[in-house]
Amino acid sequence: MGAKASNGCATRQITRRAVIQRSLGLAAAGTLVPPYISRAATTTAEVWWPQGFIPEEDTSLKKAVADYEKASGNQIDLNIAPFAPQRQKIVAAVTSGVVPDIFRSSPDEAVALFAWEDMLVDVSDVVETQKEEFSETALLNTYCYNRLTKQRAFYGVPDVTTACPNHVWRSLVEKAGYKIEDIPKTWDAYYDFFKDVQKKLREQRLRNVYGLGFQVTTNGNDPNQLFNYFLIAYGGQNIITKDGKLHLDDPQVKEAAIMALEFVASAYKEGFVPPSALNWNDADDNNAFHAKTIVMDLDGTISTEVAVLSQGKKEDYDEIVTMGLPLSNDGKPVPSYAVGACAVIPKGAKNVEVAKELLKYLVQPLVINERLKTGLGRSIPSMPSIVKSDHWWFDDSHRAAYATQGLLNPTVPQYWAFNPAYAQVSNEHTWSQGWLDIIQNGMTPQAAAEKAFRRVEEIFAK
Repeated sequence: MGAKASNGCATRQITRRAVIQRSLGLAAAGTLVPPYISRAATTTAEVWWPQGFIPEEDTSLKKAVADYEKASGNQIDLNIAPFAPQRQKIVAAVTSGVVPDIFRSSPDEAVALFAWEDMLVDVSDVVETQKEEFSETALLNTYCYNRLTKQRAFYGVPDVTTACPNHVWRSLVEKAGYKIEDIPKTWDAYYDFFKDVQKKLREQRLRNVYGLGFQVTTNGNDPNQLFNYFLIAYGGQNIITKDGKLHLDDPQVKEAAIMALEFVASAYKEGFVPPSALNWNDADDNNAFHAKTIVMDLDGTISTEVAVLSQGKKEDYDEIVTMGLPLSNDGKPVPSYAVGACAVIPKGAKNVEVAKELLKYLVQPLVINERLKTGLGRSIPSMPSIVKSDHWWFDDSHRAAYATQGLLNPTVPQYWAFNPAYAQVSNEHTWSQGWLDIIQNGMTPQAAAEKAFRRVEEIFAK
């Protein structure tokens, strides 16, 4: 997905008691309508946005901003930069108080961390303009708790949804003597299949090809997502419930966490994951996939696919198979742990009014749809009605698989939507540290899990 976030986003240690999640009754329906512009007094707003994975994404954002400038008369100072340095820049800006008017929540949990510390402007009025269009998951991911006001509010404006599909090289599967249709449908069997693919390829002297692209690292968003997908698949979905309560006392949740640590770490120790994965950032698994040194990758968005399409490699694009999630080991659908990627307005912003007007413009369905389509559909919108009303999203097998998984099939919000303490768990990479404890420190999965449990409980107790 994105790049490394080694510095994190917590500018000071957060302290909290478990907070209560109020339930939302939210619908997502409607049709695409032309964008509306409210003309405020002409002024300039500064916007920081992460660089796209392909040039088309930056082009599409620039066009949307230019269209807003033309319609509103306002000027936007748009700063597009790579993920890693921009994340560091955001931390420095929020710490110093010298901030832009808008930036993207990066890493994902930043919106919850900054909202907890009362560092963000309430953007409920912006969200309200399209509230009926957003998916429930997108809204929950941006409805954050502020420890000073002791209330929840919308602190992020979600425009895209991110889920993690499986990306598979058809050519490598077939070279191993299998067909895509041979891939099992249940969780462990699905990923074990690629171990067998690796063994068959090694017999053909392809010694630098690994079956699995697991991100066993403590950098960026990817390892947090990977752990939580396995946790949910193994029955641990209720680790945090909507009331904000932690359930590590639930034997099913504890067993699921142990299994998630064990399966991924064992795959690495057994040689089915590239050795360099210990130090990967969010872009390195994509690079490994493109180099065909991994057969498959469980990773967010279809950046893997559209990157080769953007480079004119249509043959490679057609060789990749985008697949949704396998069923759980007992044959039940596994919901996707989805992110409502969002833009935020930091407190201290000089031009809040213009920032809100810009976000109201960018979050209109017609604008979102045009921007994401120009960006080759790497990201899916946060509004189900967009894909339901535009067949373009289903005219391509990659987009169709991703849109179905992330918008039409069941999803669950990030756990920090229920309790901001989990944002700190993610920020510290508590769970993926458990993989390293097994791999590097020789701990058993049970011991590594117990260590992680203690740290999670400490964070939630503060």
